Amino acid sequence: MGTQAKVEFELNDSKQADILVGKVVEEMNRIDRLMSPFKSDSELSKLNQQASKHPVVISTELFELLEKSEYYSQLTQGAFDISFSSVGYLYDFRKHQRPDSQQIKTLTPQINHQGIRLNKAEKSVKFNSDKIKIDLGGIAKGHAVDRCIEILQKHGVKNAFINSGGDSRVIGKKNDRLWYIGIRHPRDEGRLIVNLPLEQVAISTSGDYERFFIEDGIRYHHIIDPKTGDSVRNSQSVTILANTSTMADALSTSIFVLGSEKGLELVNRLPDVSAIIINETGKMLYSDDLVSPD
Repeated sequence: MGTQAKVEFELNDSKQADILVGKVVEEMNRIDRLMSPFKSDSELSKLNQQASKHPVVISTELFELLEKSEYYSQLTQGAFDISFSSVGYLYDFRKHQRPDSQQIKTLTPQINHQGIRLNKAEKSVKFNSDKIKIDLGGIAKGHAVDRCIEILQKHGVKNAFINSGGDSRVIGKKNDRLWYIGIRHPRDEGRLIVNLPLEQVAISTSGDYERFFIEDGIRYHHIIDPKTGDSVRNSQSVTILANTSTMADALSTSIFVLGSEKGLELVNRLPDVSAIIINETGKMLYSDDLVSPD
């Protein structure tokens, strides 16, 4: 899915540890083959190729992740929308390519999660338009991290860290102390804005510095506003702490799109969710549970 993954855990049996590393790598690769938009033979690509023509029966795993995606679309009033790719596929940040104004005008109305029809009984998906394309970049990496944590826990691992791109989850401790995960400065790659001591939590950061290019002083990056088809520019970085990586991943993307005011309003209503936001001016803002009462 266009990123690197890392696993770190504690186990006394080195042979078993090697086997578990292999299982984690295998699981990451399996999910990549299933959900990568960059692989033409992935199940996700099959949907994009066929679902506008007829209902496509898919795996239970992918169907359930599409259901979760729809839940977050409704929760965020459309700020999270996997059909952003209806325009987003025209961006190529390595080649500094972006859609022109006419393409954005034509295709942005196709960004509409309600145009993705899910049939639970048949586990099938149908798109309402041949212009709809979906991308799970805002939730699939979190799902992969959760799955890999489950594999480690199933085999008796108590202390572990798994990361995939901006998505991480920790269980237990590291050498009898808390895990520390840093949030990088959105405008200085070598600097951290904060280093968080964590245990038993998932953390996801979405930033406008991950995949981007600058043209005529304007930053174009991979987090697309479903309403405009253009890159979101009311945030620089959003970090979410939650119980699962799937949730943290989806919410970090959503809150980035919503912006600090609406985003914090939403986070403050959700149980066991925290946020650290760097807004468009570089100011750091926190959800209520992270702010000192003094």
